[in-house]
Amino acid sequence: MRVTRTIRTAVRALRRNIMRSILTTLGIIIGIAAVIAMMEIGNGVSAQIQKSITSLGANNLMIWPGSSFGGGVSYSSGRITLTNQDCDAIMERCPAVLDAAPIVNASGQLISGNSNYQVESIMGTTPAYLAIRELQIEEGEPFTDRDVVAGSPVCLVGKTVVRELFRGQNPVGREIRLQNVNLKVVGVLAPKGANMFGRDQDDVLLAPWTTIKYRISTGSGGSGSSSSAGDSSGTSSAVNSLNNRYPSGKVEIYPEKSANQLANTPMPVKFANVSQITCRAVSAGQTQAAVEQITEVLRERHRIRTGEPDDFRVRDMTELGNTLSSSSSLMTNLLLIVAAISLVVGGVGIMNIMLVSVTERTREIGLRMAVGARSRDILVQFLIEAILLCLAGGAVGILLGRLTSIVVRSVLNWATAVSVPAIVVSVAVSAFVGVAFGFYPAWKASRLDPIDALRYE
Repeated sequence: MRVTRTIRTAVRALRRNIMRSILTTLGIIIGIAAVIAMMEIGNGVSAQIQKSITSLGANNLMIWPGSSFGGGVSYSSGRITLTNQDCDAIMERCPAVLDAAPIVNASGQLISGNSNYQVESIMGTTPAYLAIRELQIEEGEPFTDRDVVAGSPVCLVGKTVVRELFRGQNPVGREIRLQNVNLKVVGVLAPKGANMFGRDQDDVLLAPWTTIKYRISTGSGGSGSSSSAGDSSGTSSAVNSLNNRYPSGKVEIYPEKSANQLANTPMPVKFANVSQITCRAVSAGQTQAAVEQITEVLRERHRIRTGEPDDFRVRDMTELGNTLSSSSSLMTNLLLIVAAISLVVGGVGIMNIMLVSVTERTREIGLRMAVGARSRDILVQFLIEAILLCLAGGAVGILLGRLTSIVVRSVLNWATAVSVPAIVVSVAVSAFVGVAFGFYPAWKASRLDPIDALRYE
């Protein structure tokens, strides 16, 4: 009963100065709202990253061309460091690798009939890519290894391309013109949705890598042929250098120079370099072994001596996910620090107002002590007032934080997830701030001398 009566007394005291009480809790409200919003956004981003990593495959690997070094000079832009023969060697010599597929990137506008569409991603690859990425065919059928060998003008398209270019009609059997090359649509990919970067995975066209490489001018990974007479001799020299650096066993990557080339007469030269190589390890547990085996094979094929840096980069999806999660966690923690500072400022505001309240109510405190109130009763009353202020601010802050999270999700289309632990911690922190910053004013009130307090004007 005494505790209940003390709480009622504290509530009445706070209601007497309702506007001051509201303004006092602003720091607590902002701090708690920031904590809730940041935790929910952070949890949502982490969940989205994990979902995207799972969709990409936890045991998938990506190999990119990297910097090449020679004569003490670093070369990176436009360097050719990965070839299709590298991909074949990985499959043959890396037991921890289940599948491997080369990728050649391109860009361009798709045309079909009177419609045209700027597709986001055009990739040349092999049927193994479908297995690595776990892509399903919703309509039609995939292209085959025979199509890759023949460089057949066939392709697969995503659902976004079907919707935008074909107005939702079945495109199987119809043709798409890409850079003056007609590609026959043989299949439609099942929808995948957006990835962790918000990129539409259904806005894609897949074709045999040889088709993209040798029939269509690529936007990256090198051009299909050389045609400048002025660059002919330089190209021939580069071709010979690359043949020596990237041996292909039985088959030459690049043709030997002909008499026409020696005479600086332009002649198409096919380059077998690819933009990147994607692989799938036998299992998630074999990912690291696959990375080591791939690195060993590529260093040997590229004739990289001991102590020299790799001219390629191998990254697994787990490493990528950890990097993204670390970045997300770092930003969340920085914002949480700002929220904690806001809570401290709010706590100082609570202490300041409680000290003012003690001064204003000195005669009331003296009167209560004169009629029998103990110092402990005065201490508990003022402590409860501080705790109630912080809990009220915390409750409003939780609601405001949830509202902010909902608005962010609706307006910015960011992933968010309700964080029950954050709500529980927020309530506990609010109570702790009330105790920590309300104790000194409460203690000061309990130490007043009743006679001096009654004499106070």
